[in-house]
Amino acid sequence: QVQLKESGGGSVQAGGSLRLSCGASGSTYTGYCLGWVRQVPGKEREGLASIDKYGVTNYADSVKGRFTISKDAADNTLYLQMNNLKPEDTAMYYCAAVTHSPMLCGNFEFYYWGQGTQVTVSS
Repeated sequence: QVQLKESGGGSVQAGGSLRLSCGASGSTYTGYCLGWVRQVPGKEREGLASIDKYGVTNYADSVKGRFTISKDAADNTLYLQMNNLKPEDTAMYYCAAVTHSPMLCGNFEFYYWGQGTQVTVSS
């Protein structure tokens, strides 16, 4: 079982950038699909990006071209580079994982979750 912990959230002005990190403990990332999901209070959770065990990435249309997901197997860390941030990107961002499955990975369906990190983008 993998435990996840996010860091790197904060406040930024529109057009700015942030990089989120997610460290894993209890297990390595090998064999997992990893991803990022965000949620705004009162709204459904939104899958943003995933990366499978082969390094294949998948993005939601809302962030494609602005966000980049990556992982560093050496230090068991997942990243989300967020550029050209918009006020509508304001949300709690969660790191997530699921045992590798192309279907689950492509649909942003995860089983393990971090506690989240807040991102606030002001206009």
